[in-house]
Amino acid sequence: MNSILQTLWRQLPFFVWLVALWMLLWGQFTVLAAVSGLIVAIVVTRVFRLPPVEMSGRVNVWWGLVYVVQFLGAVLVGSLTVAWQAIDLRRQPGSAIIAVPMRCDDDLIMTHVGVTASLIPGSLVVHTDRARRIIYLHFIGVRSMADVDKQRAQVQRWEMRIVRAVGSRAQLDLVRAAYRGADAGKERR
Repeated sequence: MNSILQTLWRQLPFFVWLVALWMLLWGQFTVLAAVSGLIVAIVVTRVFRLPPVEMSGRVNVWWGLVYVVQFLGAVLVGSLTVAWQAIDLRRQPGSAIIAVPMRCDDDLIMTHVGVTASLIPGSLVVHTDRARRIIYLHFIGVRSMADVDKQRAQVQRWEMRIVRAVGSRAQLDLVRAAYRGADAGKERR
């Protein structure tokens, strides 16, 4: 009985996310939409036997809020940048497909990073290599290797933000160590 409760507790964020997604799709935040979303979430998880999603069990509300605010800011800046690139007839914006290695070996974190990067205008996930933990993204506005490094570092910062918000303590330590190592590498150049 205890393991069933633990499994339900770990799956609760997934159910809440499915219900919220259902309500967003319908554009209604009513009791009926929540109940029907719960029914759909139960049907989806029982009919389509997906592997259980292991959540870290850790949610940091502060860092979640920081992530949301920074994400909205990035969407605004990305929108303005892409709009400017579209109307700037003096030059082509340039583009590149950039391989971004992830530091965490977690499918859920990798998915969140990919979705975040794709939702920011100017970038799009074109491939993921799960075994090697690499996300390949297409970016516009890339003209030099410095731009490539900047875009790669930006995506890795999104990984850090996501891990701060919902990652486990071990993932947080891993990403912090990798982030410090990357900063030390820049200082040596």
